[in-house]
Amino acid sequence: MANEELSMPTKYSPQETEAKWYPYWVNGKFFEATSDEEKQPYTIVIPPPNVTGKLHLGHAWDTTLQDILSRVKRMQGYDTLWLPGMDHAGIATQAKVEGKLREQNVSRYDLGREKFLEKSWEWKEEYADFIRQQWAKLGLSLDYSRERFTLDEGLSKAVREVFVQLYEKGLIYRGEYIINWDPQTKTALSDIEVIYKDVQGAFYHMKYPLADGSGSIEVATTRPETMLGDTAVAVHPDDDRYKHLIGKKVKLPIVDREIEIVADDYVDMEFGSGAVKITPAHDPNDFEIGNRHNLERILVMDEKGQMNENAGKYQGMDRFECRKQIVKDLQEDGILFNIEDHMHSVGHSERSGAVVEPYLSTQWFVKMEPLAKQAIDLQKSDGKVNFVPERFEKTYLHWIENIRDWCISRQLWWGHRIPAWYHKETGEVYVGHEAPEDIDNWEQDEDVLDTWFSSALWPFSTMGWPDKNAEDFKRYYSTDALVTGYDIIYFWVARMIFQGLEFTGERPFKDVLIHGLVRDSEGRKMSKSLGNGVDPMDVIDKYGADALRFFLSTGSSPGNDLRFYWEKVESTWNFANKIWNASRFALMNMDGLTYEEIDLSGEKSIADKWILTRLQETIEDVTRLIDSYEFGEVGRLLYNFIWDDFCDWYIEMAKLPLYGDDEQAKKTTRSILAYVLDETMRLLHPIMPFITEEIWQHLPHQGESITVAKWPEKREEFIFSDAVTDMNLLKEIIRSVRNTRSELNVPMSKEIELHIKAKDDQVLKQLERGYSYLDKFCNPSELKLGTDIPIPEKSMSQVLTGVELYLPLAGLLDLDAEIARLEKELKKLDGEVTRVQKKLSNEGFLAKAPEKVVEEERAKEKDYLEKRAAVEARINELKQ
Repeated sequence: MANEELSMPTKYSPQETEAKWYPYWVNGKFFEATSDEEKQPYTIVIPPPNVTGKLHLGHAWDTTLQDILSRVKRMQGYDTLWLPGMDHAGIATQAKVEGKLREQNVSRYDLGREKFLEKSWEWKEEYADFIRQQWAKLGLSLDYSRERFTLDEGLSKAVREVFVQLYEKGLIYRGEYIINWDPQTKTALSDIEVIYKDVQGAFYHMKYPLADGSGSIEVATTRPETMLGDTAVAVHPDDDRYKHLIGKKVKLPIVDREIEIVADDYVDMEFGSGAVKITPAHDPNDFEIGNRHNLERILVMDEKGQMNENAGKYQGMDRFECRKQIVKDLQEDGILFNIEDHMHSVGHSERSGAVVEPYLSTQWFVKMEPLAKQAIDLQKSDGKVNFVPERFEKTYLHWIENIRDWCISRQLWWGHRIPAWYHKETGEVYVGHEAPEDIDNWEQDEDVLDTWFSSALWPFSTMGWPDKNAEDFKRYYSTDALVTGYDIIYFWVARMIFQGLEFTGERPFKDVLIHGLVRDSEGRKMSKSLGNGVDPMDVIDKYGADALRFFLSTGSSPGNDLRFYWEKVESTWNFANKIWNASRFALMNMDGLTYEEIDLSGEKSIADKWILTRLQETIEDVTRLIDSYEFGEVGRLLYNFIWDDFCDWYIEMAKLPLYGDDEQAKKTTRSILAYVLDETMRLLHPIMPFITEEIWQHLPHQGESITVAKWPEKREEFIFSDAVTDMNLLKEIIRSVRNTRSELNVPMSKEIELHIKAKDDQVLKQLERGYSYLDKFCNPSELKLGTDIPIPEKSMSQVLTGVELYLPLAGLLDLDAEIARLEKELKKLDGEVTRVQKKLSNEGFLAKAPEKVVEEERAKEKDYLEKRAAVEARINELKQ
């Protein structure tokens, strides 16, 4: 390793470093799971990004957290598999491809299904390449040898297997139901693909005339265009206003069709007039009422949201144009007598933004109740899925306990085509893995499956299931952790759990780490319309991936949203530069030290013992916090240890032996620098992989890469509690002297007298052990230590724990200002004494608090009382 430090540039360039190391890691196969039977497996599957576009900051955050876990486990000796892959994202990708075709004035129907799918695959290949490039720029330690895609042959086989099994169990059925219909993309949507927004609308009050001419009945609707499909008016059976009308008929205005007045418990007597129009083909509640009363279902719109042949003279009109016209016509006929403004919640398609139409359609459904029951029962067992933070388990259970049957068919071409065929003559339905043998007599269902149907199988379909003997499935399933945002708990997490239980008999993952959304600095969701989105690749180009990763992983606590600030990324970039400069200093002073020459057995200084102890504490805390997914705390600890303890204190103190004449002390200091820097780079590596690899490669080391270097373990022989006590006292004194100099504009280069009074002999011994540090870092012209030393006249004083400092600053000290400062300090100490004594006189606190906490408060009381007495004494002296 001799002279290796010369190749370490003076300035850190993240772009150069990051471009160098990722190909090295991938070509070295450091990220590939080994299937080593002697190692315990640890598995994460990536939430597959959609091939609709490039990765956003949310993806960067999500994958950084997974990468931290994967890198830690790999270093801890686990056979770690982090499996990458992408999702075909049916409706979203098809919309993108169709949009691209529209620019060329071509529709998918012009191309036909096969040609359109070729275009979709071309799109997929283009965007999959973009995504892989972004994964590389982020530094993700993915096992590319196992990359999967939701439409690849293995996953398609799993999808067919699941569909067939559920169908044979009676858990998949085909039926005519009211579904959520997107007229823009012309496909069904599941309930959770609908976003509800408050929209200013109206209640339209109408009078439907009774067929016998004896009067009318008042109804109200927010969607008057659907009245053309009314097949009844419903009232509550106990409503005295309408009991005499039950069984009678009304004439449906415009259409002039007679429809019956029926009684149904669903009707709310208190709402509106207490009578409601029933349109079974266009409203889910009306559909259920229609079933109970055997009502006809009349569809008055087509799949584009235009009025159809059942709409009479309105045929061909857009649904909203029809609304305007029908309102006008009803007003002219005297039927519509009042329009009342009404703010109501309207469903919009998550993908296209179109207003969703409740629409009667024949679709495929999954019967959810038995599947949901298994998932609910799991959470009552010891083998449940652990949600982090725990509060999200309630969110998950609330949805799954109230789940409705899942509409899984989509009127698209891009996706897994439903493995169902219909006989051309008999109409018989055949469901199977392959087409029927006499295929000429059969037609396959045109629809594809909801994207989430295949995504729900991701943890096991990617491992080779349905082949239960597949090596990866046997070794790496079930997985250890899933990292995802709270916005897809329903879409994805819940569905993976019930499908995993149904088809493998196991939970698909042990832990689910839930994070929030990335928002802008004002807390707004990032969106194209606001123009506030930030491309993670732009951040990397400016500050490097390590800076972005550190910010993302430490910027919020589990489950909460993250606000993006450029300034915070810049401060992390400054942190990287601080690490770089400290490492360069250490390397330049190692004098060609080799790994074999590292010797930690020599006599150690206070600073040596202190930094070794602080390192062991940091190793223990970081390891514990990573296991509990507290990445923000991990970052804070590492930042403080590296910036404060190692750079600002230890390196400065290490200069004393390094620049001194004691060769043995130099050797020990070099060894400690090498050891501490090596261990620190390993601790930081999962969060900031590039800079840590670069520095580690310059250090005396063994092995090919830090990615597979051993994770640090706490070493009891390097814990020196006394040195920590000594060092804390020295740091407090040095800081205090520096602050006093700063307040009085006395530069560090100017020597000043320093008198330190120790409260007892024990403290005095501490001061004597640290004499060289006090002499170096306080720069005194004279340093006096003692338990009973004369107090110099006109001196600035500081009362610290166990010591009093006196700095004779004749000519610089304003006596009145010094008394005022000390009186302010006294007031502050009075407050602290009152607070702690109040706490200690509280019987409830003494009874409930752990003994350690109570002892800490008693120690604080003693310290504050001693300081207060010293400050009072000093004020009295100055006033004499």
